[in-house]
Amino acid sequence: MKHLQAMHKHSFFIYCKIIMYPMRENNLTDIEKIEAISLLFSEIMTILGLDLEDDSLKKTPYRVAKMYVREIFKGLNKDNYPRISAFENKYNYNQMLIVKNIKVMSACEHHFVPFIGEAFVAYIPNNKVIWLSKINRIVDFYSRKPQVQERLTEEIHADLVEKLGTEDVAILIRAKHYCVVMRWVEDINSSTTTSKMWWKFMDSSDVRKEFLELIK
Repeated sequence: MKHLQAMHKHSFFIYCKIIMYPMRENNLTDIEKIEAISLLFSEIMTILGLDLEDDSLKKTPYRVAKMYVREIFKGLNKDNYPRISAFENKYNYNQMLIVKNIKVMSACEHHFVPFIGEAFVAYIPNNKVIWLSKINRIVDFYSRKPQVQERLTEEIHADLVEKLGTEDVAILIRAKHYCVVMRWVEDINSSTTTSKMWWKFMDSSDVRKEFLELIK
């Protein structure tokens, strides 16, 4: 049994390493990024035929650039990663803990329009716990960059496994994608659900059922 557990852990850590976000290193400060994006967005608006001398539009390139760097895509800057401290599980709590209805505000990396929804996170503590609000902050950090929902689910799950020191972690995300709402099919009703479950959540139908029942 211990041998199988060791193999399971080894395969999991290999899996964690292959979750790669498509980024290139650059040394630009946030201010430099805002200045560069502002200039380029001015060109886009000009090409679209907009009058940048208009009072309502002339500061739009700067507003968009600042929104990209400091708000919507702030998860691209590793310095914005939340400070997370794990604490000893002094209560010896060993039942399922669930944080529900965590806001997810991200942007589709294919069209740069929003997808918005909720995340449901559960774990069964081992020796460590973290403040509940830190789970919300982890979800928000990985959401704040151009994403696909599948990778977002994987990234949050892998990080929580590492921070909590347990593989008994489950996450489910439901979101409405505005690339679907606003483009082509223009379907305002559809939503997308993704999930990632490991160890007891994957191996025990009772644990998985309890999680899914509790997040209804």
